[in-house]
Amino acid sequence: MPLFVEVALPIPMRQTFSYRVKETDIPMALKGVRVKVPFGRQQLIGLVTSTSDECSLAPQQIKSVIEFLDREPLLPESLYKLTQWAARYYFCSVGQMLSQAIPVALRKGAQVSAESTRYWQVTDAGKNADIETLKRAPAQRKVMQQLSEGELTQEELNALELSKTAIKALQDRGWIHYQDRDNQLDLSWRENLSLDEEPHKLNPEQAIAVATLNQQTGYHCTLLEGITGSGKTEVYLALLETVLKQGKQALILVPEIGLTPQTISRFKHRFNVQVAVIHSGLTDNQRLNAWRQARAGEAAIIIGTRSALFTPMRYPGLIILDEEHDSSFKQQEGVGYHARDLAVMRGHLEKVPVLLGSATPSLETLQNALSGRYHHLSLGERAGVAEKVRQGIVDIRNQPLKNGLSHALLNEMRIHLDAGNQVLLFLNRRGFAPALLCHECGHLHECDRCDAFFTVHQSLGEIRCHHCGNQYAIPRQCHQCGSTMLMGQGVGTEQLAEALAKEFPKYPVVRIDRDTTSRKGALEGHLNAIHKGEYKILVGTQMLAKGHHFPDVTLVGLLDVDGALFSADFRAPERFGQLYTQVSGRAGRASKPGTVLLQTHQCDNPILRELMHKGYGEFARGQLEERKQALLPPAWHMLLLRAEAHNAEDADEFLNQVAAILPQNELCEVIGPMPAPMDKKAGKFRRQLMFQTKERRQLQQSFEIALPQIEALPLAKKCRWSLDRDPQDLL
Repeated sequence: MPLFVEVALPIPMRQTFSYRVKETDIPMALKGVRVKVPFGRQQLIGLVTSTSDECSLAPQQIKSVIEFLDREPLLPESLYKLTQWAARYYFCSVGQMLSQAIPVALRKGAQVSAESTRYWQVTDAGKNADIETLKRAPAQRKVMQQLSEGELTQEELNALELSKTAIKALQDRGWIHYQDRDNQLDLSWRENLSLDEEPHKLNPEQAIAVATLNQQTGYHCTLLEGITGSGKTEVYLALLETVLKQGKQALILVPEIGLTPQTISRFKHRFNVQVAVIHSGLTDNQRLNAWRQARAGEAAIIIGTRSALFTPMRYPGLIILDEEHDSSFKQQEGVGYHARDLAVMRGHLEKVPVLLGSATPSLETLQNALSGRYHHLSLGERAGVAEKVRQGIVDIRNQPLKNGLSHALLNEMRIHLDAGNQVLLFLNRRGFAPALLCHECGHLHECDRCDAFFTVHQSLGEIRCHHCGNQYAIPRQCHQCGSTMLMGQGVGTEQLAEALAKEFPKYPVVRIDRDTTSRKGALEGHLNAIHKGEYKILVGTQMLAKGHHFPDVTLVGLLDVDGALFSADFRAPERFGQLYTQVSGRAGRASKPGTVLLQTHQCDNPILRELMHKGYGEFARGQLEERKQALLPPAWHMLLLRAEAHNAEDADEFLNQVAAILPQNELCEVIGPMPAPMDKKAGKFRRQLMFQTKERRQLQQSFEIALPQIEALPLAKKCRWSLDRDPQDLL
């Protein structure tokens, strides 16, 4: 009898597709295995979601599965359930959600398990050979030097980016050769856990937190609210020790690739176990290898960014989210899932505890903790001998500024630098200057495709739009009046770093932003140099604000924070509070006392005052109250519909039709359509519509009913539109 399978494919259509199974393949037709199938003119790889012995399609419409790629289901049942729940919650197709959950190499058809590993080594002839004869072949010489220290796997050779032709040439000479060895599963860490260093002595607060967490069994979600420098990582390490001793694995999620090197080294120093690392800076093969180790149970600790959330664990024991408030846990492109919410759901499905750590918890998590849905632990003391930070505001109204720096800040910098310490200046604008201004007619050069000004990048010799990537050479004359008197308006990180090098010639300056760290390994190189004290002045954007430990930084200066206080986004005050607290947490982390100075034209701003005098904890609780009164998230639940079109009327009319479909009453509210805060981007007009409900279930049910009607609207094909559940960014 014929058998049919339903297959989820990585396409936006919210449905599965039916295929016939050839008789020889029937034993392999299992739920959760990958299949290659014909789809239109192409072949796609999808996952089997169910099997049945009947199919409603006409026989001539049904195509057959080309091949089955796996012998057993790819994901454990808990992760499969998680993707199905997430697809429903974020209103996307199961196939799209599954393709988020599976490493790229597997989506392209790679083998799930590697049977053997290829090792390269030097032959006897190579050992006796004279390496000096390779003077004129530097690439071959480099390969010989690497291999003379010991054998390397093919992966390690690829990671070192050694020349393939050089390897081939040495192999032809008979100086090096490879061996393929069968992989043995090494689970020794589960029987015998060894520590490489003595754990630090915990202070009373840390000890109470660890004891409380160790008593929990099964699923629990806990918020660990600890001020910056209070030693949250020590609590994680103590908790990990308990979990690993039980022979269970731990998954640790961090917001940025930049934070992974130091997190990994902390964990590797403490535990003598295999650590798998997963983030977007690695090659597809490296990520697949880490995924395999985690799935087989060889890797005791898995550390990664947002996408590592879906990594299967053979012995799940614990999930930790560090800096849980960070907006990079929310995916902005494609399926807009939030790793924090899915991590909590995963803990629930796998019956393991989830720990959310942050000095500045997001209002969503804080509300769950205050209402008793999550446990709540706090650390209010700085660990070790670190003292609380001194804070000050520099009022820059009517003050002369030198490249964006006030006299007061420059004098304070001199004092700290002359005392042999490091200074960190924070400015959330990369580039040389944010806008190009004509000194004669005042014309500001703006992008022809967006409602935004060009940013000047002096070292690249170009003006660039940071929203659509549009770029031109820096113009010589004003586009409006033809004057040659063009100047950068405002200060970016590039200009600030240049000016500081002139102002403080004795002290080397380093700039850390997306432009200077785009090359592989650049960020780690900079961070190591900072720790060695090679740089005294650090200039950076958001990248420097998070989680880094710089023992010698005693002064932190925030320039131009006024932009953050006025924004079209209701989350701006919360973001600013988090940013301010995180940046100021970089000062005085060791035995030296720290100072934080904030330059502003708004020294009477209530948000600033409350933050400085009461700290983030009270400030956030006040913000929660305001959101309740304004019926905004997390008090109400929000879904944002975005539409963009070359014709503004098309986007408006489409969203008006959507608004007519959605229910409106005292429990449901529809706001809009209205222009997005940036009305035009990359040549398209952008409109948005907000749908809010008091109850989460209400939003889910109302929108599930409305969605098929929305997709059937004729205008839905004229616009590009997208859904964002629990949006983090309204811009």
